[in-house]
Amino acid sequence: MTNHHARRPQARRTDAAEIATLLPAPAEWDVPGERHLHHKERLMRQIDRDHSRTSARTDSGGRASRRLLRPAVMAPVAALAVGAAILTSVTITGGGPSTAGPSRHPAAGESAGTGSALLVQVSRAALENDEVAVRDDQFTYRRATVREADLTSGKAVVGPLRTVESWASQKQGPQRRLGVVRTDGETLPVNAELGDDGTPPGLGRPTYRWLATLPADPDELLAYLEAKTPKTAEVKGQGHDQAAFEQIGSIINQVVPPRTAAALYQAAARIPGVEEAPRAHDAIGRRGVGIAREDAASGTRTEWVFDKDGLTLLGTRSYLVKNTAYGKKGTLLSSTAELQHAVVDTPGQAPVSRRDS
Repeated sequence: MTNHHARRPQARRTDAAEIATLLPAPAEWDVPGERHLHHKERLMRQIDRDHSRTSARTDSGGRASRRLLRPAVMAPVAALAVGAAILTSVTITGGGPSTAGPSRHPAAGESAGTGSALLVQVSRAALENDEVAVRDDQFTYRRATVREADLTSGKAVVGPLRTVESWASQKQGPQRRLGVVRTDGETLPVNAELGDDGTPPGLGRPTYRWLATLPADPDELLAYLEAKTPKTAEVKGQGHDQAAFEQIGSIINQVVPPRTAAALYQAAARIPGVEEAPRAHDAIGRRGVGIAREDAASGTRTEWVFDKDGLTLLGTRSYLVKNTAYGKKGTLLSSTAELQHAVVDTPGQAPVSRRDS
């Protein structure tokens, strides 16, 4: 009897271990270190924004100095030049943040939505593009036609079409001067935020060399992007899957290494809710094959449109799919048409070839 009772604790541990193997692994919701860094970054950005509002200086002509902020988490500097990525990642509050837990993304070979097959084709086409030689002292160039809504009044006020050119610095290490933007006949510098020692290469400043270091495996890449993307409640109404979709969208409209571009499209194919958009078109009316995702939390829909033949990105479009404080269903938030991408030696320099993409 004594020996029998002496074995009972060990038996319980063995039984518990066996039962544990039958249970699913616990979901990983957060990485404490990443969360700490993220909250610190958000706090510093808020301090910078408050500081900039109270300490705006005027130039010699008495006009308030214009300052271009460092792009937000989901809007890298090249996307800032066009403005559309900022609008597609703007915090449009809908019925409040969702409290649902993180969704499980389909594994390789599974279908996340009706757009998965198309994105696989786009991925293969991107992989066939030639690698571009980009030096650290050069600039990636982008020319696009843009139409965007101004939300500062609390209502979406859609502006006219305009052409925007941007030159993004490829220097390594933190930089205070991120590039140059030219629009409406005016050329302006893109600087790091006030009080910032400089923006390093990363999602906030995706240099060509940094993009080449991203995981080539789409599952690993999506996991990385999601770890760097704010959770639902922190995006004020935008679902986390949508935030990841927008994050990818803010990268693909730049000069991207073929391997990275292919992985990004396959990562997007793994996001639930991604679907084909047969009527998608860009800012200048060019139609092609489309990929879209609709976010119920914010009431927005974002579309990517690709050329039917070469499957290159033609542009993007984002609009409301339900009535919100910003406007009625169907109100345009942003629309772009990608015209040219290149690599140049100096900011403000036009590429030798003016062929449209």
